[in-house]
Amino acid sequence: MAKSIVIIGAGQAATQAANSLRQYGFNGKITMLGDEGIAPYQRPPLSKAYLMGEIEIARLKFRDDDQWERDGIDMRPNAGVANIDRAAKMVVTKSGEKIAYDNLIIATGSRVRKISCENSELKGIHYLRTLAQSDALKADLDKAKSIAIIGAGYIGLEVAAIARKKGLSVTVIELAPRVLARVATPIISQYFENLHASHGVNIMTNCALKAFGGKDKVQRVLLEDGREIAADVVLVGIGIVPNCEIAIDAGIICTNGIDVDENAGTNDANIYACGDCTNRQLELYGIRMRLESVHNAIEQAKLAAAHIMGAEPPKLDTPWFWSDQYDVKLQIAGLSNGATQHIVRGNIADNKFAVFHLNDDNRILAVDAINSPGEFLIGKKLVMGSAKIAPHIISNLDISIKELAALAVE
Repeated sequence: MAKSIVIIGAGQAATQAANSLRQYGFNGKITMLGDEGIAPYQRPPLSKAYLMGEIEIARLKFRDDDQWERDGIDMRPNAGVANIDRAAKMVVTKSGEKIAYDNLIIATGSRVRKISCENSELKGIHYLRTLAQSDALKADLDKAKSIAIIGAGYIGLEVAAIARKKGLSVTVIELAPRVLARVATPIISQYFENLHASHGVNIMTNCALKAFGGKDKVQRVLLEDGREIAADVVLVGIGIVPNCEIAIDAGIICTNGIDVDENAGTNDANIYACGDCTNRQLELYGIRMRLESVHNAIEQAKLAAAHIMGAEPPKLDTPWFWSDQYDVKLQIAGLSNGATQHIVRGNIADNKFAVFHLNDDNRILAVDAINSPGEFLIGKKLVMGSAKIAPHIISNLDISIKELAALAVE
């Protein structure tokens, strides 16, 4: 049995791994190594309630600072890792400290993808992944009159909603032909384009960025087609990159993230990985991919802790995601990859509906729920159970969502 476990990272996955190890009865030493200079906190609110100023830092943190010590977890927020010495089973921090481990969990997460163009280093150009970045963006939003957002993914659209609530003029610039193109189907994309347009957001799709304009501070965005967009502030939200460099340097197999098995294990029997930095097999869909979600971080952390402790692995859940924009909550269960049918349940105009994504055999692959928590919760179960339901039954509102679930064929 391991006596010392080191966790590299101090986010959702790292925190869950430490919690689960204690819950499974591990009473040895747990050392958590972070590099942000702050105790672990939730990231999703950084582009939502926290950016709006509706919640304080204390509510972001997973626990009170002194709770880490009470739980016997040596949490070090200023201990970035330089490398892993697998032969010696030791982690070396950037300060040169060597920390031995019996088992190692890599939960290094991800970082923002940087943009490369003329004047991309001007002041006023922001990225949003960390607490410090959210604070910097919030400070500029409070002084600005206009913002240009590069990228119409979840982060970009969530910030667009916050900026409009703060009274800013907002322009969203997207290279793809629709918003949320990488993560949502056309029905949901169109819904959110209409929603933002109704709130006065200028959404520009099929637009390529050329450069930023300004002297000491950004003043405008220059597009490849010659158009210029005035902006006091710019947010760049063009995706994230897995932090797997130290794993690669240590000889751990990585393919767009750290390759892990069903127990979150790597090609080193003593090393596990979980969260945004990993690439995992999703048996439900027969694909291997990176999942950027709270669900994935929690689930993989539990799997790693259970395997280390020789415990029964936790039951797997349907991948789930969410986004808050204005008074709309989008909840997604499953992945729509491979769907050929997209069945709307409810009235889109009422801002309360769900889209069920089915394959040719009427198997439910995913459910997108707009202000419809019942459809989301039932949808998760239906997706996980590989349930089949005829499209005409799904769209029939005379059949309640609970009754609909009872009619599923597995």
